Amino acid sequence: MINKAILMGRLTRDPELRHTGTGKPVCSFTVAIDNRHGEDKTDFINCVAWNKTAEFVSKYFSKGKMIIVIGRISTRSWEGQDGKRCYATDVIANEVSFGESKRAQEGSEQSNLENFSDDFEPLDMDDDDLPFNN
Repeated sequence: MINKAILMGRLTRDPELRHTGTGKPVCSFTVAIDNRHGEDKTDFINCVAWNKTAEFVSKYFSKGKMIIVIGRISTRSWEGQDGKRCYATDVIANEVSFGESKRAQEGSEQSNLENFSDDFEPLDMDDDDLPFNN
């Protein structure tokens, strides 16, 4: 059986870092993901990270930042104060990554080619000179 979720979107608010009674770090955050199938709909996915991943998210991410989350889907249920059964679905984040470069986060609109150092020179070769182009 497989339970794996891969998400890429923007944080809707600053991550919330808490600690359990035993001191274990846990971080909650929500990722907004645009629906690319012609609909004007955004999905809001609740995520939870634990331990070092929780601390990493809390330290390096904030509202509006692009994030990549790899984890598993978890469902839970409880009885509400009104006696009705409540359900929630979360993604438990096992890995998180930056979804954009630091330069892009700072609002720069430079292309990736402009990010090379000044001494970068493109090779002057024909495609026929490449060993894998047969």
